[in-house]
Amino acid sequence: MGEKNLKGWLYLLPAILFLGAFMLYPLIDVLIYSFEEGYNFTSQTFHGVGTYNYSYVLHDPFFLQALKNTFILVIITVPLSTGIALLISVGLSSIKKLRELFQTVYFLPYVTNTLAVGLVFMILFQKTPYTDGFANLIIQFFGGQSVDFIDGPYWAKMFVLCFYTVWVVMPFKILILTSALASVRQDYYNAAMVDGTSRLRMFTKITLPMISPSLFYLVITGFIGAFKAYSDAVALFGTDLNAAGMNTIVGYVYDMLYSSGGYPSYASAAAIILFVIVLTITVINLLVSKKHVHY
Repeated sequence: MGEKNLKGWLYLLPAILFLGAFMLYPLIDVLIYSFEEGYNFTSQTFHGVGTYNYSYVLHDPFFLQALKNTFILVIITVPLSTGIALLISVGLSSIKKLRELFQTVYFLPYVTNTLAVGLVFMILFQKTPYTDGFANLIIQFFGGQSVDFIDGPYWAKMFVLCFYTVWVVMPFKILILTSALASVRQDYYNAAMVDGTSRLRMFTKITLPMISPSLFYLVITGFIGAFKAYSDAVALFGTDLNAAGMNTIVGYVYDMLYSSGGYPSYASAAAIILFVIVLTITVINLLVSKKHVHY
């Protein structure tokens, strides 16, 4: 028994070393940085230890704006992208002819470069002296007034960011849900049809419970991914996200770390706050999943 345990730990040793070196150690290091007040990156010195960095970050208007933007992005895009992906996956599962073609078409945005997709969205929505953009042409066609979605009001910019995020993350969710739907045994549906069960009831009582582990996985990863959003905003609004009012928490951490000589202590405090937020939401989801996820 002892020899088997030793072999098991030897097999796990490379993964343990990798996780320790690239995940656990950086997390501990960031935690230490977050309590070092007035840390100077050049001289590797600081003048005190305390919670001032957290106080500064939590009272910084730029961080509060980034926190607001991130929460709005999470609340809107995660349920919306998951719901739309589920509807499309159900539709794809019912198609027999050209199913593979449609699946490929829906998956293309996932393998396309993020910045390239962002550039296309910026062209579609940006209002310039030469054109109002394709989106405004549609609005004007229905009698509305053109809106500057890139440099205009906050709600317009947030709409584009949410639209772009849903567009980028939905293909992966469609792939996962399509595979999950294909794994549901047809026997369950046949038995339900014999009993005269409606399609809606079969969907809510058979399909959703059977694919609930995949849905739960997508919700968890969706929350984590949305909280880490940064490149999406950069692709649409450029690198000066604070000026555009569209910064995210990860963008704030990056700015604090690399702009104006760098403030690693403030960046570390913001990163720890983000870690606590994501951990809390993940734990809540895990507790909820015990009642609603069927394995």
